[in-house]
Amino acid sequence: MSLEREHECPTCGETKTFYRAASTELHLGEKVKWHCPDCDYGFVTIDGAVDTGVTA
Repeated sequence: MSLEREHECPTCGETKTFYRAASTELHLGEKVKWHCPDCDYGFVTIDGAVDTGVTA
């Protein structure tokens, strides 16, 4: 269980260390909310298969 994650922040325009804001266990797997410490941007991952922070 990692409490930090490097990720590109579209609001800040650079790679930031995101912090684990919350997590819960779902039938799909573990849902984790990540937030940038410098702005209000956040994204969700679900068991590594779903990542709302990835752009197409």
